[in-house]
Amino acid sequence: MSLPSASPRTLVSTVSLLTVLAVLLAGCSVPGKDRTPLDDATGSATAGGAPEGFERFYSQQIEWSDCGGGFECATVEAPLSWHDADAGSIELAVKRHPATGESKGSLLINPGGPGGSGIEFVTGAWGTFGSKVRAAYDVVGFDPRGVGESTPVRCFDDARKDESLAKDFDDDDAGLAAMAQEYAAWGQACAENTGELLGNVDTQSAAKDMDMLRAALGDEKLSYLGFSYGTQLGAAYAGLFPERVGPMVLDGAVDITLDADGVSAGQAVGFEQALRNYVTDCQGSSTCPLSGDVDSGMKQVREILDRALDNPYPTSSGRVVTQTLAFYGIAVTLYDQGSWGLLTQALNGVITDGNGDVLLYLADYYNDREADGSFSSNSAEAFRAVGCLDSRGTTDVAQMRADAERIEEAAPTVGRFFAFSGMSCADWPYPVVEQEGDLHAAGAPPIVVIGTTQDPATPYVWSQALADTLESGVLLTYDGEGHTAYGRSNACVMDAVDAYLVDGQVPRDGTEC
Repeated sequence: MSLPSASPRTLVSTVSLLTVLAVLLAGCSVPGKDRTPLDDATGSATAGGAPEGFERFYSQQIEWSDCGGGFECATVEAPLSWHDADAGSIELAVKRHPATGESKGSLLINPGGPGGSGIEFVTGAWGTFGSKVRAAYDVVGFDPRGVGESTPVRCFDDARKDESLAKDFDDDDAGLAAMAQEYAAWGQACAENTGELLGNVDTQSAAKDMDMLRAALGDEKLSYLGFSYGTQLGAAYAGLFPERVGPMVLDGAVDITLDADGVSAGQAVGFEQALRNYVTDCQGSSTCPLSGDVDSGMKQVREILDRALDNPYPTSSGRVVTQTLAFYGIAVTLYDQGSWGLLTQALNGVITDGNGDVLLYLADYYNDREADGSFSSNSAEAFRAVGCLDSRGTTDVAQMRADAERIEEAAPTVGRFFAFSGMSCADWPYPVVEQEGDLHAAGAPPIVVIGTTQDPATPYVWSQALADTLESGVLLTYDGEGHTAYGRSNACVMDAVDAYLVDGQVPRDGTEC
């Protein structure tokens, strides 16, 4: 498998998770190549650039209405297919906070996933952005096609989805056959309940939606801040429309040269290292349940995961924590160092009391599962649908087994959860979409790529790779833990990004914070 490169619930902050769990438990720079400031980064309002036959989408007038908290909401029409203007249309949900000062245009944002809700994200993240950015831009979040409040991908009902997300699979022949059957069932259900949209939720189509939104918002060029998978979306836009790129920040970058197998292997190493960093920190605390040295602590975590496969951990709700849920509960805390204390509490629960309450709560939080068994988002559905249209891993079982051995050797504690990624799309009902854009985005102005050195979900080497792949890529490094940097790191990163977005001051390539 591979994990969503960001979840809006983990990316915005861990404050809400910390608060809710508290209730539950109670009851700067280095030398580099110089860049010149951006010239006329946002430009004047225009609805130009519409592909032939799609003019009405580009020229539509957005009707905003107050939706509380200083935000405005709207629904925008988009074509079902960017290859057939007569195929029908879908809806995109859009939400913005107007600039607190004199607006220089719109700043589109995306939280990642794929499957993350920009509507949810802008609501929580707007206040974490720099004051200069909030004063200068109308900050705009949108749910990409297939996601959330936009016309969504629909697959299983809640009960069947809940069952599927908790399933464990052995890696023997019978286990792989069961895994393939389960993924095929996802594809069949998505096709039956979504229709033709399922074949049109690829990243490239979402990037074309962003260009349409740019025009409808009245901006000549796209100003954009994308996190995690949002960096892949931003890079796709730059490859399709390099001449329309304004200030663009890609934080927690995806290496767009990797296939699905490469992504899974990279994430396995990233989460293994993040877990190791956690264990090192945990063992310096008197409350840590992991004994011995770091290697011993990692083995104990692996033993916790292994035990859950044959003997899921009981909880006070009557549900059990399977191995898959146990992994999700651990993984969600590794996105931000502020959540490490929660992992310690969860591990204490299973080690000391044999109780999986906290671990289950963390897994549910990761999966957007509510206490009543419903789900607050369709992120799992969208993640599969977008990923299977963008790229697929090998379906050769012998090759998958060989890859699995290499992954587990590199990541002995969590590697097994990233193996056999090719199974997920083997029987997907729609083919991979042919890519049209330029991988290098030749001709685009400077694009700032931010990498965090200890990022588990989008390893630092991916940010280095994306900055190198983009012809105009500029690498900004945050030396720290966790996933992404802007809004959760330090003043060095914040000031550099704000100066770039607002004043056009491009940081020197190789700047470290």
